Amino acid sequence: MVAAAEILEQPAVAAYLLRLIKQEGLLLIERFPAEGEFSDEELAEATKINLNSVRHTLYTLYERRLAEYRRIKNNETGWLTYLWRLRLDNIPVALAEEMETILEKLRTRERFEEENDFYRCGQCGLLLTFNQAMDFDFCCPECASAMAHFDNEILFLALRRRRESMASSLGHG
Repeated sequence: MVAAAEILEQPAVAAYLLRLIKQEGLLLIERFPAEGEFSDEELAEATKINLNSVRHTLYTLYERRLAEYRRIKNNETGWLTYLWRLRLDNIPVALAEEMETILEKLRTRERFEEENDFYRCGQCGLLLTFNQAMDFDFCCPECASAMAHFDNEILFLALRRRRESMASSLGHG
């Protein structure tokens, strides 16, 4: 198993996990016992983190295959207990999947920026597509000021560079 401290030293990984599970989730990873499987109640007690936060973090990590559990049943009570372990060795795969999702969003946004003309209100800054602006007779629906053509070339080029850079880092050339 990959050591949590090693993983969290990597800025990109730490930023990804922070966005995914927030500061309390990072604290759980830092305090998660190195070896073995643990119930959510045991983890809450050992780490001094609220049980609901522990559960939320574990399920979020599970969705990304960064945690796994084994379910056992108490034959006397019929209760199920979930024993958890971290799978931080799956972080490269989780990050690649996340980057692929972001890359697709960048492609979609880039197409949108390329295929549309935009109009912007000089007063309040509202930005509309040509069709939307035409529906309002090129008057801002928020403040009734005239709308002027907005050149989105800088944004479009920035999106293209970001998409190309990300595609290259994912090996899409």
